Amino acid sequence: MFESLQDGLSSALKSLSGQGKLTEANMREGLKLVERSLLEADVSFDVARHFMKNVTEKAVGEKVLKALKPQQMVVGIVYEELQALMGPVDHSMHLKGKGEVTVLMMCGLQGAGKTTTCGKLGKLLKDGQRKPLLVAADLQRPAAIDQLHVLGDQLGIPVYSDRQEKDPVKVCNAAVAQAKKLGADVVILDTAGRLHIDEELMGQLERIDKQVNPQQIYLVVDAMTGQDAVNSAKVFNDALEIDGVIMTKLDGDARGGAALSVKHVTGVPIKFMGTGEKLDALEPFHPDRMAQRILGQGDILTLFETAQKEFDQEQMLAQEEKLKRGEFTLDDFRKQMAMIAKPGLMQKMLGMMPGMGQMRDAMNQFDEGEMKGLFGIIDSMTAAEKSNTKLIDQSRRRRIAAGAGCEPHQVGELIKQYEAMAGVMTAMAGKGIRERMKMMGDLQSGLAQGGTLGKQKQNTGKRLSTSDKKNARKAREAALRKRKRKG
Repeated sequence: MFESLQDGLSSALKSLSGQGKLTEANMREGLKLVERSLLEADVSFDVARHFMKNVTEKAVGEKVLKALKPQQMVVGIVYEELQALMGPVDHSMHLKGKGEVTVLMMCGLQGAGKTTTCGKLGKLLKDGQRKPLLVAADLQRPAAIDQLHVLGDQLGIPVYSDRQEKDPVKVCNAAVAQAKKLGADVVILDTAGRLHIDEELMGQLERIDKQVNPQQIYLVVDAMTGQDAVNSAKVFNDALEIDGVIMTKLDGDARGGAALSVKHVTGVPIKFMGTGEKLDALEPFHPDRMAQRILGQGDILTLFETAQKEFDQEQMLAQEEKLKRGEFTLDDFRKQMAMIAKPGLMQKMLGMMPGMGQMRDAMNQFDEGEMKGLFGIIDSMTAAEKSNTKLIDQSRRRRIAAGAGCEPHQVGELIKQYEAMAGVMTAMAGKGIRERMKMMGDLQSGLAQGGTLGKQKQNTGKRLSTSDKKNARKAREAALRKRKRKG
């Protein structure tokens, strides 16, 4: 997400920091590179010009040029303007109190991910202790009704549909009445979409708006469509006065221009963003955090939230205590590798860390098949062997290899990787999340570049930096001394 924009802005701002002394001339030259980065990222031309006008007025002022560190001030100005361009955002869905029904209307073009987003929003509400009801009001596509029922079954959320009714307004009104009987307090209307905007579609949506009177109308747009998403948002808003945009597929190859343009063009902010295919991959859109990410400054708040959501907190605390005692078995190794073996998750988390963008390519090379082979080797070991790899001699290696369907030298390679990770994990004990993620990222980068199995010419010792290897060795030595004292 925003990779090309992030790289472009980073290069443009670096050109300013390379100047011996900033003058109005070289400042304007550097800001032209900023503007070019915005346009290459598919930001609307009018939006880019408006943005650059504000930045330039502040950046070429006497106060900035004569500052002790003018380059840093320019970064600060760009950050403030990015934040203003995308915000402010009210994340509240303005839900009514208990006993009352809130109606949320979802609209958008076909293919934007509207039906899936209805499911994601339903899960978000259910997790917040609300009782949603999904409504299949897209009568143009029977498949959309089927899809919504499948999502409802997966989430444990009731779905209302009427395959005999041809009028979506009647379906929506009947659904609101049904919600009261079921005790549901939020109704989510999945309305019809089209491949393009037409009068019939807009007329249908306007009738639902007037007769059902939803409290909030959300437009679902596909970030991958760039400025087409912005143009369609403007048309929908002119007809319906939408309350917020939900931008999908921001985890893909979207250049980011739509996210930066939509608020300025429509006056309507992005409220939520889809960051994956899973039904929990819907997040509130924070302009300040997004501006930090675009400028390569990371997003630590979202990183913490993601870590808390993705990882079992009790398991992490138990593992922390074991690491402090210098304990890290092959079973622990398997659990940790399963956690960091999710390329999408690790890429997402590394993207939220300052200065970690350079690891994106390494993450793309990660081979999940190799990780399954690694797990097969561990699963072929006895409990004693997992607890103490020193027991694994040549004959045991042959037995484990036969059970896992690999070569004996691959078992030895796994043990080397385990020992390297054991040092890193032990060194992690007591460190902050930034340091932990950096060390985990370095380790996975090494795995991605060198391979887990089948690429045996790589020296695993080179996959960790010198400082990390020193820390790992010190941690192992300290753990051994501690065990000897206890013995």
